[in-house]
Amino acid sequence: MTLELEVLDRSILGNSLLQWLIAVAALLFSYLLLRLAKHIVGRRLAAFSTRTETQWDDVIAQAINKTKTVFLLIAGFFIGSLFLQLPERIQLIIHNLFVIALLIQAGIWLGVITLSMLEHHRQRALKKNPAAATTINAIGFLSRIVIWSVVILVALDNLGINVTALVAGLGIGGVAVALSLQNILGDLFASLSIILDKPFVIGDFLNIDDYLGSVEYVGLKTTRVRSLSGEQLIFSNSDLLKSRIRNYGRMYERRVVFSIGVTYDTPREKLKRIPHIIREAIEQQEKTRFDRSHFMKYGDYALLFETVYYVLTPDYNIYMDIQQAIYFDIHETFEQENINFAYPTQKLFVAQTPA
Repeated sequence: MTLELEVLDRSILGNSLLQWLIAVAALLFSYLLLRLAKHIVGRRLAAFSTRTETQWDDVIAQAINKTKTVFLLIAGFFIGSLFLQLPERIQLIIHNLFVIALLIQAGIWLGVITLSMLEHHRQRALKKNPAAATTINAIGFLSRIVIWSVVILVALDNLGINVTALVAGLGIGGVAVALSLQNILGDLFASLSIILDKPFVIGDFLNIDDYLGSVEYVGLKTTRVRSLSGEQLIFSNSDLLKSRIRNYGRMYERRVVFSIGVTYDTPREKLKRIPHIIREAIEQQEKTRFDRSHFMKYGDYALLFETVYYVLTPDYNIYMDIQQAIYFDIHETFEQENINFAYPTQKLFVAQTPA
C-alpha cells in the first residue's frame, strides 16, 4: 500500500502520477462528451429541420456536422491541462494551440453558415432573376476571403505578432504582386463589373463579334458561352467587355423589315393596293404590330415596296413562323390579283438602220 502511494506521489514535470491520471481521464472524458454532444445535437437538429420550413435549423445542423475531430481532441487536451501545474511557457503554448484551433473551427462554422444561406438565396434567385445568382456567387467568394482573413489576423495577433506592421508590409508587397498579375486582376475586376453592371446574365443569348451562343457561367476569370453548334466558347472577362456584344436576351420585341418587288407592267391601281394587301397579311397574325408599308423606289428590274412590322415576342422560332405565314398570305393574294413578283430580267431593243 505504501509502495502504491509512493508511485502515485512520484513527480513528473512537477505533477504527481495521480494528477497525470486525472488529466488524462479529463481529456478522454471531455473528448467523448463533446463528440457525443456533436452526434446527438446534429441528429436532433437534422430530424427537426425536416419538420419545419425555416432554414436556420438546417444551417446550424450543417455547421455542427462540420465540427472537426482534431478540434475536439485539442479541446480535450486543453481541458485536461487545466488539472496540471505546468510551466508558464508550456501553458502558453497549449493555450495558443487551443485558441488557434478554436478560431479555425469558428471560420469553418461561419463559412458553412454563410455559404448555406447564400446557396438558399441563390436557388430562390435562379427562379426570378438569373443575374442575382451570379452576384450571390461573387458575394460567397468575397465572404470566404473576409472570414479567413479575419481568422488569420486574429490568430497571428494571439501569437504576439504585430498585425499592423504585417498588414503594412502586405500592402507594399501587394503592389508588386498586382503589377505581376495585372492580367489576372484585370479579369477579376471585369467579372465584378459584369456582376454589378449586369450587361448580361446566365441564360442570355449573345452575339459577340462573329460568335453566337447562350451564357452558361460567369466566373472570376472567364465567361463560358454555349454556341449554336454545341461547343463551349470561353472568353476572358476583360476581352469580353472590350467586345461589341449584342444581347438578344434583353429583346422584348423584334423589328422586322422586308422588301418585295413586282414587275414594271403592274397596273397602277394594283400598285396602290399592295400596301393594303401586306398590311392585312400582317394584322391577321397574332403577336404582331404593323408599322408601315410603302412603295419605296424604282429598282433596276422591279418596283420595290418596303414593309416594317413588329413581332411582340423575342422568340426566334415564333418570328419565323409568323414571317412564313405572312409570305404565304401575300403570295396567295398576289396570285388571286394577278400581280407578278419581279425577278432579274433584261430587255434587248433592236433598231434597224438604213443601209
